[in-house]
Amino acid sequence: MLDLSFVRANLELVEEKLRDRGQDPAGLLGDFRALDRTRRERITEAEQLKAQRNKLSEEVARLKKSGQDATAVMDETRALKSRLESLEAAAAEADQNLSAILFNVPNLPLDDVPVGKSEHDNIEVKHWGKPPKFEFSPKPHWEIGEELGILDLERAAKIAGARFAVYWREGARLERALANFMLDVHTREHGYTEVLPPFMVNSKSLFGTGQLPKFAEDLFHCEDGQTYETGVYRDNDHWLIPTAEVPVTNLYRDEILDGAQITTSLTAYTPCFRSEAGSYGKDVRGIIRQHQFQKVELVKFTRPEDSEAEHEKLTRDSETILERLGLPYRRMLLCTGDMGFSAAKTYDLEVWLPGQQLYREISSCSNFGDFQARRANIRYRPSGQTKTAFVHTLNGSGLAVGRTWLAILENYQHADGSVFVPEALVPYMDGQTVIRAKGK
Repeated sequence: MLDLSFVRANLELVEEKLRDRGQDPAGLLGDFRALDRTRRERITEAEQLKAQRNKLSEEVARLKKSGQDATAVMDETRALKSRLESLEAAAAEADQNLSAILFNVPNLPLDDVPVGKSEHDNIEVKHWGKPPKFEFSPKPHWEIGEELGILDLERAAKIAGARFAVYWREGARLERALANFMLDVHTREHGYTEVLPPFMVNSKSLFGTGQLPKFAEDLFHCEDGQTYETGVYRDNDHWLIPTAEVPVTNLYRDEILDGAQITTSLTAYTPCFRSEAGSYGKDVRGIIRQHQFQKVELVKFTRPEDSEAEHEKLTRDSETILERLGLPYRRMLLCTGDMGFSAAKTYDLEVWLPGQQLYREISSCSNFGDFQARRANIRYRPSGQTKTAFVHTLNGSGLAVGRTWLAILENYQHADGSVFVPEALVPYMDGQTVIRAKGK
């Protein structure tokens, strides 16, 4: 969430940044100005009454000391106290209403984020690898997986419905191999600490990272407690996680980190669950868009002055996985109109899929500034100082395992229907170098 005092002092800038995002400032900020004016008026009036009350209290003391009747002055003091309490309550209510408005306002894009309306305005900032050339017409992963007998969408639909997948034999092993490979690289070489968080979180956690209240329809809510009410964030209800970003970021909710703990880098392998609301009819073939998928997530907590450099490092950590696997990709700097709600700057890594002749996002690496930290109240104490400050949070996929799985099938396919195993994964596949159909 945005800093309330910053919005007050820079309202025109905030409105400009929201327009850059393609948002309507009037619709998002509503009566922010009127509420803020009311708040200031109540605070000013309260300060005046406090000064008046102090003078009356001195007068009461003087009258009592001189043996005179102070009843009338005391009655006036009590009346002022009642009025003062009313003014302070009104100012506090205005503050709460201002905060409630900001709960639904997205983060402001950094100055180097290109202004644009959609993905068509994103900018390619890096290109790695050459798309493989085939002497045959490359197939999409759903055909390859079915013919190899390692991807079963029909049985998945039978047991769970659409947008689920069953992996068989080498398909299941490849998924596991990818996760282990990614975790090993990130923990052994990139300095991340592995953590295994819960796969369910409460609504307080989802508010902290920005999924609630705005994106409730994109989530799976568990009916093991009270019905979710917008604006009510509990610590005893349950939602399936849409990404490990949520539980891992909230590990430090309502905590103050030591300066020595900054930068903290964590990685987690978890399933992710998304309702994909509004996406029906899109990517109906294969496993591009699933209700359940697995992902290795990277999360960082850092000092404000280090967040830009750490964002570049985190993105590079994700790119390393693609390069070790020999998968062609490009890095895209997202424009203002294509960024997520909580992000201040985002790079998308898009992998080449020859069976579909297009690039698809496989990792989204974002710098959130202090936006999530304010919502989740995550602070740190700078060395040598007593006053705390909000950390900056960052996260990215390192990588989405299912999309990496399908990228391997499409990029490493051969004319006979087999799929070669990337060299980096051979040790994780017990030495297997080729995936062939059962019996071949």
